[in-house]
Amino acid sequence: MARTAPDLTIPDLTGKIAVVTGASDGMGLGIAARLAKAGAEVVMPVRNRLKGEKAIARIKQEHPKAAVSLRDLDLSSLASVAALGTTLRDEERPIHLLINNAGVMTPPSRQTTADGFELQFGSNHLGHFALVAHLLPLLRAGRARVTSQLSVAANSGSINWDDLNWEKSYNAGRAYSQSKIAFGLFGLELERRSQAGGWGITSNIAHPGIAPTNLLAAQPHMGRAKDTTSVRLIRTLSRHGILAGTPDSGALPALMAATSPEARGGLFYGPSGLGHLSGAPAEQALYSRLRSPEDAERIWRISENLTGATFLARR
Repeated sequence: MARTAPDLTIPDLTGKIAVVTGASDGMGLGIAARLAKAGAEVVMPVRNRLKGEKAIARIKQEHPKAAVSLRDLDLSSLASVAALGTTLRDEERPIHLLINNAGVMTPPSRQTTADGFELQFGSNHLGHFALVAHLLPLLRAGRARVTSQLSVAANSGSINWDDLNWEKSYNAGRAYSQSKIAFGLFGLELERRSQAGGWGITSNIAHPGIAPTNLLAAQPHMGRAKDTTSVRLIRTLSRHGILAGTPDSGALPALMAATSPEARGGLFYGPSGLGHLSGAPAEQALYSRLRSPEDAERIWRISENLTGATFLARR
């Protein structure tokens, strides 16, 4: 008997503007397509314009009336993040949904961003931190829901407080876990600060479980000449419906967190199956590493200092 694929009913999003990072392929593309199908105008900030144009063509092939457009963004460059903030603020249109989905994963050797940060910490966490700061006026104007995409890796490892940029001893997996723990703490602290300051923003976090994406596939620019053993195994498990989900099912927790009328700020959404690795989307308990408000405040303060991005009113 064939498995019934999990799905989610997305409310009508007509008149809403949604910004989705990492939407040129994988789960991000699926998220953007579902939002566009529901009537949202979807802005896709991308690093690679050619990939972005192909992604838009795929969305329009399935949903000819979709309102989707590209903007330029390289999360590994704070100048690029600031430029996107200026571009969107100049457009003066409120943002109603922001899904911080883009990410890089486990380059075999230590790499750095344009600003000298370890690539995963700099892109996955600091880049998105700065992006939210630059978009704050638009998010406040749209009373936005901000959903930040984590990983099951945030349930292991820790923040390397004494060496955030892994300059002394680089471990790809631990650095990836750190970037996602920091990002999750940020998403939760954003909710607390919004509530305390009356910003009108709702912030929550999500994770896709395990599903085959390009994160662990061959990426020569990251020093990975061929697919990893991990991604080959995940593809096999996904095909057979064992533990792993699919890119479509992996997109559902973030979609639930971002669009469901029942979703709330400060909560964590993921797959509901065995080990929260696959299955229908649902609320789940916070990982232990995300439960400390003190850690969240600490990483927020450090992130402001490292990026120079502050959460102050802008035009």
